[in-house]
Amino acid sequence: MKAADIRKTFLEYFQSKGHTIVASSPVVPGDDPTLLFTNAGMNQFKDVFLGFDKRPYSRATTSQKCIRAGGKHNDLDNVGYTARHHTFFEMLGNFSFGDYFKHDAIQYAWGLLTEEFKLPKEKLWVTVYSEDDEAYDIWHKVVGVPAERIVRIGDNKGGRYMSDNFWMMGDTGPCGPCTEIFFDHGPEIAGGPPGSPDEDGDRYIEIWNNVFMQYNRTEDGVMHPLPKPSVDTGMGLERIATVLQGKHSNYEIDLFQNLLAAARTAVAAASPGGEGFDANSPSLKVIADHIRACSFTVADGVIPSNEGRGYVLRRITRRAIRHGYKLGARTPYFHKLVAALVAEMGEAYPELRQNEKRITEVLKTEEERFFQTIANGMEILDAALATVETAGTKQIDGETAFKLHDTYGFPVDLTADVCRERDVTVDQGGFDAAMARQREQARAAGKFKMAAGLEYSGVATGFHGYEHLTVDAANVTAIYVDGASVQQAHAGDDAVIVLDHTPFYAESGGQCGDSGELRNATSRFLVEDTLKIQADVFGHHGRIVEGSVQVGDKLNARVDAELRAKTVRNHSATHLMHKALREVLGDHVAQKGSQVTPDRTRFDFSHGQPLSDEEIREIEELVNAEVLANAEAQAQVMALDDAQRSGAMMLFGEKYGETVRVLSIGSSKELCGGTHVRRTGDIGLFKIVAEGGVAAGVRRVEAITGANALSYTQNLEGTLKGVAALLKATPHDVPARVAAAQDQIRALEKEIASLKGKLASSQGDELMAQAADVKGVKVLAATLEGADAATLRNTMDQLKNKLKTAVIVLAAVDGGKVQLAAGVTADVLAKPAAKVKAGELVNFVAQQVGGKGGGKPDMAMAGGTDASALPQALAGVQAWVAERL
Repeated sequence: MKAADIRKTFLEYFQSKGHTIVASSPVVPGDDPTLLFTNAGMNQFKDVFLGFDKRPYSRATTSQKCIRAGGKHNDLDNVGYTARHHTFFEMLGNFSFGDYFKHDAIQYAWGLLTEEFKLPKEKLWVTVYSEDDEAYDIWHKVVGVPAERIVRIGDNKGGRYMSDNFWMMGDTGPCGPCTEIFFDHGPEIAGGPPGSPDEDGDRYIEIWNNVFMQYNRTEDGVMHPLPKPSVDTGMGLERIATVLQGKHSNYEIDLFQNLLAAARTAVAAASPGGEGFDANSPSLKVIADHIRACSFTVADGVIPSNEGRGYVLRRITRRAIRHGYKLGARTPYFHKLVAALVAEMGEAYPELRQNEKRITEVLKTEEERFFQTIANGMEILDAALATVETAGTKQIDGETAFKLHDTYGFPVDLTADVCRERDVTVDQGGFDAAMARQREQARAAGKFKMAAGLEYSGVATGFHGYEHLTVDAANVTAIYVDGASVQQAHAGDDAVIVLDHTPFYAESGGQCGDSGELRNATSRFLVEDTLKIQADVFGHHGRIVEGSVQVGDKLNARVDAELRAKTVRNHSATHLMHKALREVLGDHVAQKGSQVTPDRTRFDFSHGQPLSDEEIREIEELVNAEVLANAEAQAQVMALDDAQRSGAMMLFGEKYGETVRVLSIGSSKELCGGTHVRRTGDIGLFKIVAEGGVAAGVRRVEAITGANALSYTQNLEGTLKGVAALLKATPHDVPARVAAAQDQIRALEKEIASLKGKLASSQGDELMAQAADVKGVKVLAATLEGADAATLRNTMDQLKNKLKTAVIVLAAVDGGKVQLAAGVTADVLAKPAAKVKAGELVNFVAQQVGGKGGGKPDMAMAGGTDASALPQALAGVQAWVAERL
């Protein structure tokens, strides 16, 4: 029975028993901050079990996609080294929410295994909690399992109710005993039954766990019976497939065999030597496992990054890449497995098929990034391991591990993974110390604004800038000059002034601080920026240009209205743009940073690839449609829980207070403390002016609004008219004229290439006479004047055809740089005793001219930087070939 059939049979069996089939929840929990990833089938029903949620059904069954590769539940280190550990797995489950209990749950499980799946009864063993006589009696007296195959498991984990057969959601809350079902793989497999000293062997494997939630544990440790006991079960699809398909390892089932075959093909295609690796290598198991975890994680909106779930995704992806590299892959290959996974699991999980293109592109981008550095990183790690093995210390120092992390993108656990294969550990303490030192150096090197380090103990600043741009008679509560608190500052002093009331917005949430002036009848202070000294204390930074200011003075505060207007237009447009980005690109888009100034808005967000011109145009159209609608912007202060219920967007990982400010503008609703337009029409015009990458998986968009956007479009129009004048065309005809000019350039380039080819061909005919006979093979090593890479390749093909049985090296020099090509004819490669390959030959020459290269056995290219060494390098080719014929 195939894995897909097992999944289908399980769900339909429980559907026939009155259960509602519920779709798998995402691997990224949407509303449970306690979980990094969904790691069990019951996660999506947690609130139902706790009584916080009620569903229209009291019985449910699911096939839940789960990930255990981070946090408390982390199986990553075991994947590839055991028969059953995975980063991603499917958990088949049936659930009762106060409906049936032990009797039905046990009989359902037994009926499915022995009647539907037709497993031999004598192969099944059962464990129960030692004090759960009810479950024991059901198994023995009702189901008929012999007493010798029912094992009571007591408190075997060091405390009361701390047992393999007693389940708890946490230190408090729902809990209860469980009963597990084991399958006996037979005496040919090592290991003893559950509860025995040899239980960790592979003979007896747990295939199903039935949890009976019948108590609520309070903080005092007392177990209170639940009024409606419930059932939560879980059976790993991969494990039951292994049993039903007569295998002993999860990796032998049909699902993994297809993924393993795809992995072999992809790695071989990315390896210069083809499939020159063990087809049963554990590394292939790692790759086949990891493509599932990575693909489902990306499908649910995560992209590789250096924090949180994105970091776990990066760790898994780079672990897979490294195992492919270990097998010989030298170009990206991992992303090519997505298609095979979609073919295998796309029907059961449509989100895979729907997101196939995006998943492939995200993983390809991460691969390309890592492949740029993996060779150098592995070289450093191999050298360090060689030193360790010679010294017999069995530990890589923390500095080396940190260098690999910081310079080459090797997460420390990836370094540990490589080390484990050689029985070496990593100095984690040394790594942590190096990481801490770098953070301290980064902080020390940072340029802090004047507000940093100022000590203030006065009254808080009352902010009135949402409603007003002026405040009269604000009281000066503190003055700072050169970082020191003073009572008075004079004309010419750069200072920080604190007021008890202000209309100036202090830099926060990505929005820049206001500028303007503070003044009274005798003094004037130009505010250049406004920053927070403390959460509720605003520091006005600037210079006294008239008179003097002392603590206790009254000043009239006036914000620069024009700059504020430009800033709020950009800030409000940012909210609309964020909403549009999610609509156009997908829900995976999440804010990663922003900066709003009067000139423009800069917005960083999670996305794995550049935005197309069409996508940018669609985003602009959506935002400008909101502008034209001229909807009123509304801001409300409310409790955080109320904000969550209202559907306001919140930043994952951000810390919020008990009360928050919710901004509704157009179709966007987000938490925001910034200043904004009164109506969307105030934005005027929205235009994206730049888009690019700032980090792996993070893109940056820059946009402008209002008069800035108008000026930008006018300048573009002026540029277009200038180009049209040069081409003697109308602006409308510019694209056609440019295309015609490009066609002409290409034709000229083609003509030049043809002339180069003819020149090289004539040189080739002359070079044939220079070929030497070495053991019946024509060997030629020569320089072609004025040739480029394409000319070298073409001339190589001509010479191979003319010389028939030959080994050839051609070189060209341009501005001190050397270009090399090596070729070996097919009959030479076929000689049984010959060991001449073009890739090795070209590398031999390249190393002597300050370069390196490689390629296929019959044709390879290389480059170098030392043209002066070329004659001697070419002179050594005949001897090199002679040694290998």
